[in-house]
Order: sequence, then structure tokens, then C-alpha cells
Amino acid sequence: MKKNLQKVMSLLCVSALTMSMMVGCGGSTSGDTTTTEAPAATDEASTEAPAEETAEETTEEAAEETTEEATEEATEEEAAEEDTASSDADATPRNETLYEAGQQWGTINDWNPMSANSNNGLALSANESARELVYETLFMFNALDGKLYPLLGSEYSWNDDQTELTVKLNADAKWSDGSQFTAEDVAYTYDTHVKYQSSQGADFSTYIDSVEAVDDTTVLIKAKVEGGVAVNPLKVTSMLNTMYMMQKAYLQTVEERNGEDADKVKQDTMEDLVHTGPYAPYISNDQKAVLQRDDNYWGQASSMWGKLPVPKYIAHTIYKDNAAGQVALSQGEVDVCQQFITDVQNLWLEDDLPISTWLDDAPYGACEVMPSMFFNTEREGLDQKEVRRAIAMAVDYEQIIASAMSGQSPTFAEYPRSVVGPTDGERKYVDFDAIADLQWDNADVDGANKLLDDAGIVDNDGDGIREYNGKNLSFKAECPTGWSDWNASMEIVAAAGKNIGIDIQTYFPEASSFYDDMTTCNFDICMWSTPGAGVMNPYSKGMFYFSEEYAKLPSNWSGNFGHYMNDDAEAILKAIPAETDEAKLKEYYTELSKILLEECPAVALMYRPTLFYAVNESVWTNYPAADDGRNIPPTDCTDGYGIAALYDLELVE
Repeated sequence: MKKNLQKVMSLLCVSALTMSMMVGCGGSTSGDTTTTEAPAATDEASTEAPAEETAEETTEEAAEETTEEATEEATEEEAAEEDTASSDADATPRNETLYEAGQQWGTINDWNPMSANSNNGLALSANESARELVYETLFMFNALDGKLYPLLGSEYSWNDDQTELTVKLNADAKWSDGSQFTAEDVAYTYDTHVKYQSSQGADFSTYIDSVEAVDDTTVLIKAKVEGGVAVNPLKVTSMLNTMYMMQKAYLQTVEERNGEDADKVKQDTMEDLVHTGPYAPYISNDQKAVLQRDDNYWGQASSMWGKLPVPKYIAHTIYKDNAAGQVALSQGEVDVCQQFITDVQNLWLEDDLPISTWLDDAPYGACEVMPSMFFNTEREGLDQKEVRRAIAMAVDYEQIIASAMSGQSPTFAEYPRSVVGPTDGERKYVDFDAIADLQWDNADVDGANKLLDDAGIVDNDGDGIREYNGKNLSFKAECPTGWSDWNASMEIVAAAGKNIGIDIQTYFPEASSFYDDMTTCNFDICMWSTPGAGVMNPYSKGMFYFSEEYAKLPSNWSGNFGHYMNDDAEAILKAIPAETDEAKLKEYYTELSKILLEECPAVALMYRPTLFYAVNESVWTNYPAADDGRNIPPTDCTDGYGIAALYDLELVE
């Protein structure tokens, strides 16, 4: 890791603290076969550490409980509570546990990949870089090189016209019950998603005609075809790294006990799950969630990792907000933190803590995504593009970047707005000269007021709020409570509304309530991030902003949350997947950018990393860093190929 000399000194300073903390607290689109190399096995790190100590009691009475008199006076209830706490601490020894923060908010609802409301960030995150701890996908995406790496699958290949995708499976892969993972499991997983119309089932069935088991280790995925051309080969490929595999026999059990009722199947908690991943559920309550390593995990085969992941437990305390998680990181109670931290550099520059980020300097992470505010275009007032664009023009983005993001984002002056992100690989697809006139200055309040005045959207009754169809323009801007950078951003959006005569109040519900609102279009203004790097970018970002198919999903986690419909945008989205000419693709993405800037169905508020990444090396070390040459992405040791980090971790001596 970087800052090594400084960290050595820091580690010496915090050695006493460390002792006390030992208490438990992309692939080819040609007809050629794409073969990806399995990760090389490395020497297993030692997991020995000093014996754990008991936690210090916090009151004088508790300190005296070891005496015979105190023991006689203790109630059965107190004794039971003490036993429970002790058992919990013993269950996750600090020297065997990797603590995460920023992934799990609130109590886990279920372990069901088909559920629309799992609230299970620790185990279920089926995006381009899927969380690979409990369930596994066929391949792992690596954002650093844009490639797919083998997991349950070993290789894949398209036929010449990209209508059939053949996938070979790893013959060593097994389920947690010891049975073989086969092509029948892959086919049944897909069919079950479609049968019960999960979010993924409804989505992928638009592009995939069938998933078939050719033999035990061969899967044939047939794309839907229109006019002899596959509807969307990019989308078909993305199934490989985004869909969690489930066991056919177990799914049949779930179906039987729920009478094949779609809602019941999708709401089954699956606490008795069968999985292929290296970890299994161990503790789950309103205080913390813990996964325990499966020491029979198939991935220790030489065809995969060649050994087990180093930490025996992956734990996540349920923190109230970012501030609580940051305190825990600073105190060494958290090892890997996926949270925004204001002025993160001060943790090592001023506080002299053994904490690092992916990059030494701002923006400290790899910025790939654009947290954006979506307008519900079905709400009166927000169905008018002048209102949406005026709000967008009035926002002080520089304040968001400087204060809400503490400089951990490039500016829109440096990277003008478009449908693509700030990476060179995406920006080559947009002609920025062609959309220069559609850009707006930062906090252009005068321009926003003029736009509304010219549209006849004015304050007729003198109460300071403009009206549309005789009703005040009053809206709520929401995102999850405790997400400090997003909360601050929405406050700045609300302030912009006040400056142009639009009443915008902030609303920060619990994460689970927010998810319900966002996925069912039950909001006025909400905030969510574009997809990060992936096999489908920048196409996935275009889908995120404009897809009518996403908008029609009954539970929509994918994008176009405000149900904006535009025939021109939809036609472009249908044309892109089969297009290979880069000049034509640039024309398409430039036109999508024009629509985004003119219509403003959604507006990017900043650029930021897909995942924030800060690590404390008080207990564990050898985390991925930008300059270490290992090609392991900073996805918090859990997502996509970033899970490779779990096999390289070492205990601090």
C-alpha cells in the first residue's frame, strides 16, 4: 500500500489500540471463444493473532460482577444478556473478522435474489460488479480492465451473428450441500426469474429467448431475434456477470412450499438457502450482520482460487449514518469502508491514522458514475420540461462538489454534462462541440427564472411560489437518511428551488422506505447513481436515463425512475447494441446527450466512484491499491473481481 513509512509509524502508535480491538465487536462479441484466466493462487496468509481479551465493562457495578456477592445479586436476565454478548463476541474473533461499513443499512429482510425488497446489501448486489460473497455469478467483472473473469463459468463464445452465446462451466463448482453445480441450475435459475417475473426476469426476458442445458457443463443462451438480428447482444452478455445462480432442487423446494404463488416465491426469506459462494449467513439482526466462511467452498480447487479466503467472517455493524461508520473506521472497528468521508485525506494527514484510499490524491477513488436527480414526469408540474430544466439550471453544482463532496469529484466545467461518464473510454462517444450550446452555467438563477417566466409559469398570488395549472409548484426531494453526501446535495437542490420560486422540501426516509419509493415511482424528486464501468457501457448509462422498458417494470431498480418517455431516445437505444461503427455510435450518444440536456428527465449532480473505498490497516493489511500492480479493483473486497482481495489479506503483526 501507499504511504508505507507513515503507516509503519502510525501502526506503532496504535499497537495498544489494536490489541484491545482483538475483541469481537467484458468479453468478446465475435465468434471466437473468450477464455479468461483463473486467478493465480498465492501463499495463504497467517490468521494467527494474540488471544482475544474480554471487553471492559462500562460501569463500576459491572466491574464488580466477578465477585461472589455481585454474582448472587445479578438477576437471571442480566446473566442471560451477558452470556449472549459474550457468545456473540466469541463468535466473531477480531483477528478472524473483516468488518465492512457502508453496504448494509437497516435489518436484512431476506436472502432471496428474486426479492424486490431484500434490503440485503451485505450479500445481494447484482450489478455489473456483483457482490460475490454468498451467491455467485457465472463471471466476475473487473472495472480496471473491462474484462470478465471466470467464476462458475470458465469461458464463453458468441456465434458469428451474435444470436447464440455458449457458456462452459467450471467442472469443480459445487453447491454448499456438496452437490454438483450444473447447466440445469443455470437454466432453471433463469426460467424461475422469468416465470415469477422478478425484476431481472422481466428485464432479461426482453432480450433472451431461452437458456438451455446442452450437457452438465455447457449452457446455450439464445438471444431474441428481430429481422434476423439479435435484439441486444450487450444485454445478453451482461447476464453472465449480473445474475446470481440458484440451485434447481432448492428452487423447486421454494416453489412447492409457496404453492408456486409468484408474490410468495419472491418474498420467501430463503434463510435455508443453498449457495455456491465462499460465505454463508451466520448472524442477522438489527445490530449487525455476519457471514461465516464455508470451509468446504469449491473455490479452493486449483481451477479457481486454489485456497480459501483469509477472513473467516465478514461482518457489518448496522450504523445509523455515515458519521457513525466513519468514527468506527477511525477507531479501527471497521476495516473496509464504502462510505463517503468528507476530507478523507485528513484521516492520515492530520489524524495520523493507518488509513488509505485507492489514490493518494483527490478524487481518491476511480470516478465512473454520476449520482443524478430524477424528476417524476408523471407528477403535475414536473411533467413540464421548463420546470425540470429550470431546477437543473439553478443548482449550485460547484457547492455540491466543494462542500457535499469535499472536492472528491471533477467539475462540470472540466467534464461537461452528457449521457456518458468522465472516463476517456466513454467520452470518445460524444461530440461535445455539438452540445456546447445546451450546457448551462453553474447556479444560473437568472436564466432559470427567465425560462419559467417565458413559459408563463409564474407566481400569481404573491406567496413566493410559482403555480402551474393553479397549483403551487411544491415538491419533495428524497434520498436515504444518513447518506451524508447525498443529503447535503439534496439540500442544495432545495435551496436552488427557493431561488426560482419553487418549493422543494427535503425528505430523508430510512433506506428501505426510499427503495420502495424509488422503485415504484412514488416520489417527486429522487437521487440514484448511474451504472459504473461494465460490459454494457456507455450503453447502460443511456438505458439508465431513458429506457421505457425499465420504466414499465413493476419494481424498477434499473433506471428511468421518473417514467420519462421519448420515442427518439427509445429508437436510438434499440439501434445501439447491434451497431459496431464507432462514428455511428458517436452520433447516437451525442443525440442522447442532446435529449438529456434539453428535456432534463434526470440531471447529474456530480461524478464519483462506483464504490467509495477507505481501508484501515490496524488489523488487516495488503489491500488493493492503484499502484500495486495486482489488477484487483477497489470494490471493497466483495464485488466482482475485487473479491480476489480476500485471498491476499494478511494480519498486521
